[in-house]
Amino acid sequence: MRNIEQDCAENAPTSHARTDVAVVVVTHDALPWIERCLTSVARYEAIVVDNASTDGTAAFIHERFPRVRVLEQENLGLAAGWNAGLRATSAPYVFILNADAWLATHDALERLCTVADAHPRAAVVGPRLRNPDGSLQRSVRGFPTPWRLATEYLFLRKLAPGTRALNAFYAAGFDHDREREVEFVMGAAMLVRRAAIDEVGGLDEGFFLFSEETDWCYRFVRAGWHVLFTPAAEVIHVYGAAHGGRMFKENVRSQLRFMLKHRGVAAAERARRVLLVGCLLRVPRDRQYLEIARWLRSGRAPELV
Repeated sequence: MRNIEQDCAENAPTSHARTDVAVVVVTHDALPWIERCLTSVARYEAIVVDNASTDGTAAFIHERFPRVRVLEQENLGLAAGWNAGLRATSAPYVFILNADAWLATHDALERLCTVADAHPRAAVVGPRLRNPDGSLQRSVRGFPTPWRLATEYLFLRKLAPGTRALNAFYAAGFDHDREREVEFVMGAAMLVRRAAIDEVGGLDEGFFLFSEETDWCYRFVRAGWHVLFTPAAEVIHVYGAAHGGRMFKENVRSQLRFMLKHRGVAAAERARRVLLVGCLLRVPRDRQYLEIARWLRSGRAPELV
């Protein structure tokens, strides 16, 4: 496993970096990871949108990375932060990177841009993600439907994890070793084409956290753009570090919002019932799910989102 010193040395600023790409990072109490993140993209224009951190993140960036532009604002959610970063640059490509993620190699972003250059209808190009221990982090996903949510929340995918019928939500066990067109990729790291943003628009700020990239990719695909996954570039991502698993209710709410927006009330209601049963199945393991189940029982999908 690589150490911090190796990463920092390899990613130190050098000449000849592409100037047609800007990096946007949204932070909220990101002090444990932000140095490694920004060191890895030090060769590029970088914009940090700080969503009201209370741990000194913004001050640290000002001191440690004086070339990075920092926009400080109230915490209106991840989508709102990304949109602020998008407005702050006019670069033809924008690389959205989680504060708890960093480039695995010094040329990873160059590789992503090369793939995008070769696919002019690609709105989004996602790299292969790895956990800090080097293991694969599955980042290719399928757009939510009531059935796909059932395969995940009711544990059905465990019956046959390699089949598309029971695991389309996680791309049917796709091995992440080949480039391919996909439905959407995790928003921890994704290169986005400015021309596609200009056509489709920015992120829907009604998604506070979770599903904002799902909605964005869905809109790109509906408009005739493509979403690509490529193993040509890798990013290390500390999965869940930004929220520590403490916002499961917000995740559920965002999934309901996606269903209501793109599938309609009837589908959203079916999804709500699936999510309710899924939470009840998890209550013996963690009592937080009982509170979420009560919330899901308290109204219909349009009232909950």
